[in-house]
Parts: sequence; structure tokens; C-alpha cells
Amino acid sequence: MYSYYNENTIIYVDGEYKKATEAKIDLYGQSLHYGYAVFEGIRAYKTASGEVKIFKAEEHFDRFRRSCELIHMPYNYTNEELITACYKVLELNNMQEAYIRPLAYCPPNMTLKAASEMNVMICAWEWGAYLGEKLLRVMTSSYQRPNPKAFKIESKSAGLYINSILASQEAKSKGFDEALLLDLEGYVAEGPGANIFFEKDGKLVTPPPGAILPGITRATVIELCEELNIPLEQRLFTTDELKTADCAFFCGTAAEVVGLESLDGQAFAKPWASSLGKLLQQAYKARVLEKEFDRSSVKVA
Repeated sequence: MYSYYNENTIIYVDGEYKKATEAKIDLYGQSLHYGYAVFEGIRAYKTASGEVKIFKAEEHFDRFRRSCELIHMPYNYTNEELITACYKVLELNNMQEAYIRPLAYCPPNMTLKAASEMNVMICAWEWGAYLGEKLLRVMTSSYQRPNPKAFKIESKSAGLYINSILASQEAKSKGFDEALLLDLEGYVAEGPGANIFFEKDGKLVTPPPGAILPGITRATVIELCEELNIPLEQRLFTTDELKTADCAFFCGTAAEVVGLESLDGQAFAKPWASSLGKLLQQAYKARVLEKEFDRSSVKVA
């Protein structure tokens, strides 16, 4: 099992820095019993200049605050103090490249009332690309994304990720690498922890907000498309259309940008090495490392 901490790991809890092995949580906490919590996934990189930088820290903590507000968790922090805490956690653990996990959780409460107070924990660990580096064999999940009328889909709430666990486990139990979830209308939504794009005839397509978590990596890919003059459309589409795509890829903070080999056993036609996905994978890596990107380094067919 992967070890996220050891006896020397330092975390941040409500303004203090303490050993992860000494931190405690109340077993009667509302978050533990009802999944009433919010989290973020953030990455820090050692940039080309040698400086450690947290990628899009402001955007992540804007979403952290917004996620709490959407599910009525009180929020009394500023971006500045939590970003400072993230850098301090990296420093105390001597980390230069790491995955950072802020978590907002609630104290003891066995009722279904909104929380009147909350706690914040920040930890970090060294973690490679979540889905690995190889192309993924993906299956359409029997699990759908939750109804947007039943939940604040744009909130990165802990309880919502049971849906992701079920879909991902189903895929792995059937010999696939990952799942693809549809919305209630049968349109493609996203992966269990990543957004999806596909390429067709030199253009990219991605699902619009509504049934998806509008990811920060997704937003970065959209920015890169604008900069690289790659046509992009946000619209609904089905798995039937997706299977006719030239190629496809997932993107997210943990996964970064990773290509798909196939969907439901049907391979995508275009070689990943000459796809727009590969181009954006390289451009994204250059962006987070603050390096110049040479578009000619990827020959798009």
C-alpha cells in the first residue's frame, strides 16, 4: 500500500504545524459520518528556474472556498494564509515536487444541519501522475454522474467521490484502466477524477459545465488551445460519437494530461504521438514547469 506519510511528516491543522502521526480527528465528526467535507488537489513543481511553485494556487483556493460555500460550510480563511501554509508544509517536509491536499472538515454533529464551524488540514506527498504515463483502456461505466438537481456538482465535496470510487472500481474489476461516466441524459460527462476531451478533424470537443466538475486543469487546457490556435467546442456528445474520434484524453491535477488508447475495447485511430492531445500534454508540462514551449516538438498529423 502507498504510504502518504511517515513518522516525520508534518501537516497543517487549523493554523498549527504538527506531525501527521500525532494529529487527531473526532470519530463523531459530521464529515466522517456523512461525507460532509470539501477537498482540493493541487500540485507543486520545481520550475525551470529552480524555484518551487504551486500551480494555480489562487484558482484552487478560490474553488476551495466556493465549494464550502455551496454546501453551507462556514469559511473564515483567506487564499493568502492557506497558500502560505501550503508552501510551509512543502518546506517542512523538504519537498520540491508534490501533490498537496487541503481538506475542510466538520466537528462532531450527528444531525443533518449545516455546520456552524469547520477545520482545515493541509498535507502533501510525492505522487507521480495519478493514472500513470501509458495510454488508458477505458470503459463506459454503468454508474452515472449524480443529478445536478440533487447536488451542487461544481462543489468538490468528499461525499460525491463515492460515485467515482464505484465507477473506477467497476472498470478495474473488468480489466480496464479507468471508467467514463455519462450524465442522466446519456451524454458523456467525465472520468471518475478527470475531465475528457476528444479530437476530430483537427478540432477538440469537451463536455460543457452542468454535469461535470469544471476542472482547473481543464481550464488550463482551454487556455492552451486559445494560445496554440486549436479550435475547441464545448458541447454535449454521446459515446457513439466519441468512438469515432481520432483520439481522446483525460486531464486533471492528479492525472495531468493522459491519452486514451480505447473506449469499450474500440481503439482510437490516430497515433497518440501525432495527436493534439500529445501537443497539449507537452504544452501543459511546459506551462507548469514555466518553460518555453516549442510547438514544433510535436508533429501533429
